[in-house]
Amino acid sequence: MKIKVIVTLVACLHAIILSSCLEPATDDPVKTPPKTPFVFRWTEIADSSVTALNQHFWNSGKYYNNASPNDGNFGYWPQAHALDVLVDAYIRTGSANYATYMNDWFIGVRIKNGNSFLNHFYDDMEWNALAMLRAYKATHDQKWLDAALIVWADIKTGWNDTMGGGIAWNKSKTYYKNTPANAPACILAARLYQLNQNPDDLAWAKRIYDWQKRTLVNTATGLVYDGINSENDGKLQDSPGWSFAYNQGTYIAAALELHAITKESLYLDDAIKTANYFIADGILSPSGIIRPGDNGDGGLFSGIGIRYLALLIQYPDLPVSNRDNYVAYLKRNAETLWLKGTDRSKVLFNHNFTTPPASTGYLNPQLSGCMLMEAMALLKNKNYIE
Repeated sequence: MKIKVIVTLVACLHAIILSSCLEPATDDPVKTPPKTPFVFRWTEIADSSVTALNQHFWNSGKYYNNASPNDGNFGYWPQAHALDVLVDAYIRTGSANYATYMNDWFIGVRIKNGNSFLNHFYDDMEWNALAMLRAYKATHDQKWLDAALIVWADIKTGWNDTMGGGIAWNKSKTYYKNTPANAPACILAARLYQLNQNPDDLAWAKRIYDWQKRTLVNTATGLVYDGINSENDGKLQDSPGWSFAYNQGTYIAAALELHAITKESLYLDDAIKTANYFIADGILSPSGIIRPGDNGDGGLFSGIGIRYLALLIQYPDLPVSNRDNYVAYLKRNAETLWLKGTDRSKVLFNHNFTTPPASTGYLNPQLSGCMLMEAMALLKNKNYIE
């Protein structure tokens, strides 16, 4: 009996030794079924993202808080991008719920901003004018266009001859010119021209674009610089790392709008060159993932860049090979953010797409995440992605 037990033990030990030389059991599809890949339902994800935005950040005063829980701070320029997200969701769904939020926004943001949509910062007014113009096109409600035109008239007063032209960043530092105050103004002027056919708007769009390209774009690479003359010393902000997604995105969109009007190939060529640099540069897109921002202003840079890259993807004259590259880039970023950079129990987004967010939610990263998820839902619905 003892001999039989010993033989049995030896046989078992022999079997264990042999099995250790074989493929790991986890690689055996019979013993361990392959892991089911995550299914990204982009429309549902976009719905949940905007729902979370309104649940966590909407203030009873009819504007969006900077943080959740509310930190008591109001930011004028993020309100524009919140309106843009509402417009995205409204266009995608046609839901009256989003229209209600938009109309409440129009009341609350104006009151909170001193009963006006005008502001000290030219770039901040441009973001809001662009969003209100989109709201007008989506709803045909005249109040949006009227407000956008009032803001546009004030924006144009920011142009001066320092640094050869350009719109100033703000009303007390008129010597400082930057991309956020010029590329969005070009987009706005071009879109107003397409709406009303006012030749003065087209002249403004071309004038701003020419200055922007001549002054704040590396025409060899396509990189768009942030600004010039910030210290009234004529210096360009071109140090390594001082490049941001929203500068690339707004320049891309400015070029697209002018190409749509003029059909001059140089504009589309400019947009493609900058987009190619944007998605490949090690600073703007390290390892193919958009550069992390922060919980403040920098948290919005990603979303703005994404919004206008998605616009380029949908442009009918874009070569297919470029479109495929840009779609792959956005898809990789969206999947990374959803799996790694999102608290999916609350649908709160981090400014760094590769790491989880903090327990406190912040409006600007939330808006960037919403813009990315809305872009993916749009591209899915238009069959740009499977």
